[in-house]
Order: sequence, then C-alpha cells, then structure tokens
Amino acid sequence: MRLPGPWRQHFVSANGIRLHVVEQGAGPLVVLLHGFPEFWWAWRHQLPGLAERGFRVAAIDLRGYGESDKPPRGYDLWTLAGDVSGLIGALGETRAAVVGHGWGGLIGWTLTALHPRRVRRLVSIGSAHPLALRRAMRDVFGQGAATARYAAGFQVPRWPERSLRADGAVRVERIMRAWAGPDWAGTDDFATAVAHYRTAMGVPGVPHSSMEYHRWAARSQLRGDGRRFAAAVARRPEVPVLQLHGADDPCILPSTAAASRPWAGPAHTLIVLERCGHFPHEEHPQRVTQLVADFLIGCP
Repeated sequence: MRLPGPWRQHFVSANGIRLHVVEQGAGPLVVLLHGFPEFWWAWRHQLPGLAERGFRVAAIDLRGYGESDKPPRGYDLWTLAGDVSGLIGALGETRAAVVGHGWGGLIGWTLTALHPRRVRRLVSIGSAHPLALRRAMRDVFGQGAATARYAAGFQVPRWPERSLRADGAVRVERIMRAWAGPDWAGTDDFATAVAHYRTAMGVPGVPHSSMEYHRWAARSQLRGDGRRFAAAVARRPEVPVLQLHGADDPCILPSTAAASRPWAGPAHTLIVLERCGHFPHEEHPQRVTQLVADFLIGCP
C-alpha cells in the first residue's frame, strides 16, 4: 500500500489507533478522506495538485483500510469523526480543510457537526449529508433505491467479506465499473486504479472492516444510538461547504446530494459535473482539483 510518488508516508496515533498518512506540500492543512472500496491512493491526483497550489495535503487510510489499524470496533460515524479530529491535532494543527469522498464525505459532514472547531472548510465529493442519505435510503422505491440495494447486501454476516475477497477481489472491479462514468471506465488510469484497489481489498481485515461501516449505518437507524446520532449531526455548519457530484452517479443520486441543503449552512454550493459517475476526483481530476483549490482560497 506504500505506492511511490512525490509524497512522504508515515504513521500517526489518533483516537487510540494508528493511521497511515500520506503527505505532500506545505501551507494550510487539507485532509483527504477516501471512500469505499478505495484507500489513500484515490487522491493521487489531488496530493500533488493541491500541494502545488500552496497547501499541506494529508491523505489517510481510514480506520480498517490500507495500512491503518483494523480494530474490531469503531466503525460508526461518531468514532470515525473522532479519528479525524485526533489526526488534525496529531499533525500539529488546530483546524483543517476537510475533503471527503463517499464514506469520507459522510465522515466530513459528521466531523463538521460534532467537532466544529476542527474544520475550516468542508468539501463533500460524491456524498451527501448523513441525514439526507438516511432519508433517501428509506425511499427504497425512489431516489434511495440504488444505495439501499447494495447496502442491503452488505448486512448479512460473512458472505459479503467472502465475495469481496474471491477471485482476487474481482467484485471491487465490478462495483467500480458500475459506479464510474463512461469517460473514465475505459481508460488506462481506471485499470491501474482498480488493480491497486483489488490488491488493497486483499489486505487481511479490510473486507470485514469496510462492511462494518455499512452495517452500522443500516442498523443504527433502528437503535437508540442512531437517533442520538441524527440529533447530533443536525447542527448546521457555520463554515462554507462545497459539494461536487457526478450527474451520472448511480450510487448516491444527485437528488440525494441536493437534499443535503437543509443541513449545509448558509455558505453552501453544489456543483454537478456532467458525464461523471461516483468518483469525480478520479474521473475529472484536474477540474476537481481546481474547483477544490479555488474554494479553499475563497474564490467563488
């Protein structure tokens, strides 16, 4: 998982676990949080791109992924947000801009609500506010149908882990091909990325850890901790929020992303990218990097 590049790699202790961190550049801190089924490599374009624009960029392997620790518990958004809050402090900063994709976006929204003093600006890519996604998943015949279908399959014990590991993690490629936009899925960059993600899913513990994220999200809706979580994240952020979303995203629909607006605060912008699926930062890396950089330095 230590793929070479112009970045530096190290480990940081935060919130009781060890996180693998990949850094590049100097300046205001930007923390990059990947989604499923990826790891820090998802930000291979943004690491140098944002560093060249004057930022200190840190991409991490989330809890349970890559070279970060894989404890048996802690895959709820309460704890995951605590991981990132602790990471920012461990990197010697009090605040950071947070950029998250998919599950990383959900963590970013949660961090902004639960630890508002840690977040300078929030960018959510291919994601939605947890309460918008929660509401969409209940609409199993409407806008939440796609998300509910794949999430439901992850709730049963053991089988999802076996299916993710089988045949060299070929299911990872099928998932990404189904969720990617048409312009990226046939490229060499897609093939190389998928090869790395298949390897990453083969790391012991990763299939189970990645499933625990989805299991908590579904089961918490029926438990008291889910109700407490919903009340806690309903707090609207005071910092600016940018959402970048693919028009062709079949995993989290653009309408679900747009439904985040009630919880996005007064300074909120949603940009929908045409001919783009669930992975805007990889499908249109130059445009996404520029949009993120402009937002972080305060350009409209």
